[in-house]
Amino acid sequence: MSIFQAIILGIVQGLTEFLPISSTGHLTVVGKLMGLVSAEHPEQWTSFIAVIQLGTLVAILIYFWNDLWNIAKDFLQDNLIKRKGFTQQSFNSKMGWFIILGSIPVVIIGLGFKDAIHGAFTKSLNVIAISLIVLAIILAIAEMTGKFKKELKDLKWYDALIIGIAQSFALIPGSSRSGTTITAGIFLGFKRETAARFSFLLSVPAILGSGLLELYEALDFIDSSGAVTLVVATLFSLISGYLTISFLLKFLRTNTTYVFVFYRILAGVTILFLVWKNFIQP
Repeated sequence: MSIFQAIILGIVQGLTEFLPISSTGHLTVVGKLMGLVSAEHPEQWTSFIAVIQLGTLVAILIYFWNDLWNIAKDFLQDNLIKRKGFTQQSFNSKMGWFIILGSIPVVIIGLGFKDAIHGAFTKSLNVIAISLIVLAIILAIAEMTGKFKKELKDLKWYDALIIGIAQSFALIPGSSRSGTTITAGIFLGFKRETAARFSFLLSVPAILGSGLLELYEALDFIDSSGAVTLVVATLFSLISGYLTISFLLKFLRTNTTYVFVFYRILAGVTILFLVWKNFIQP
């Protein structure tokens, strides 16, 4: 992998991690077009994707630093230093519990289906294309039926669990972590920006856990030149990821998600066409 390819992949990762259009899907398409995805060793590509996600994790930590600091501080205060019952805990402390609760499904499913996630199935462009289209339809239904009334202060434990279960469906390539969680939030009656904000906060444990695990396992595949391109891709995913978070939260304050619905359908149909015409290997 060249430095130029690493820059492109890092930018694609940062742009698509937070937009509800699937970072894994886009990275795999771009990676196959560049001839970087090995059919014999698909786990190497999975590891690369998971590691450069750490750049987008840093983008979240920077953008939501005050929120995350207050959540961590109040959570420790209310649960370890001056223990309180859940109903007496502060909003930030409860948010800590909601993030933990919402992270449980993806941990269980991620570990349970680890081999499948690393396998060729998750690199299949047919699977990615179908997932792009199916979630687009589900997101459109959410837009048509959503109430868009709830704020983050209205979040309940069962909302966090449902959104967490939705996050686990992002393990299917082409689904999109932000796409599944934002869609679930809209179905539950939350405002679009609120759904996106909780989606980003909820992604911290998942990205951190998968990124560090894959970084450890990817050490077997990384040489000195590979380490350089990995660092470059991660750095550019951080920069583009930060800019994308800022853009999406502002965009969703006054706009619907239909542009992403149309884009997902167009992208899915385009991928199926390219595979059908043998312009790209499935």
